[in-house]
Amino acid sequence: MEWMILPLKRYAQFNGRSRRKEYWMWILFQVIVGIVLSFVDAALGLGGQATGTTSAVPGSVAAAGNLRGGILSNIFSLAVLLPNIAVAVRRMHDIDRSGWYILLPMVPVFVAIFAVAGSAASGNMGVMVLAGVAGLAALVCSILVFVWYCTAGTPGPNRFGNDPKADVPADLARTFE
Repeated sequence: MEWMILPLKRYAQFNGRSRRKEYWMWILFQVIVGIVLSFVDAALGLGGQATGTTSAVPGSVAAAGNLRGGILSNIFSLAVLLPNIAVAVRRMHDIDRSGWYILLPMVPVFVAIFAVAGSAASGNMGVMVLAGVAGLAALVCSILVFVWYCTAGTPGPNRFGNDPKADVPADLARTFE
């Protein structure tokens, strides 16, 4: 549990490095809290939805339920926005990359948005093709950033700080024994 809430302790700390374990436990924590809050929102009638059917097509097989958060889920998402960005930046620092790389998938998305907006006004099919290529590029960039999140950090110190595996806090050190 300590690894899950460590990014909250480092709420807006963009310098330093974060291990894979810290990043992925943080993601797991958010998924668990998000699911619980979606059910609470739905139960309290706060705008959430938690159903077991996901398909509008009769006779189709649905593999999972539909969760959509309400007020509590949205407040939680807003509250953890800054720690999300901070832990992602520190994760990039751990593999010796600039934290700005977390924005890489957004570049083609903005190109696609402007291309679609331009094609709607002019009706030009070439712009729609450009939007499709930009969407594909956004997918590729997202996969690349995901792979970087899964990549082991650089051993030893790098330009962003000491190796976080060597700097394990005393209360977490007992988990490695």
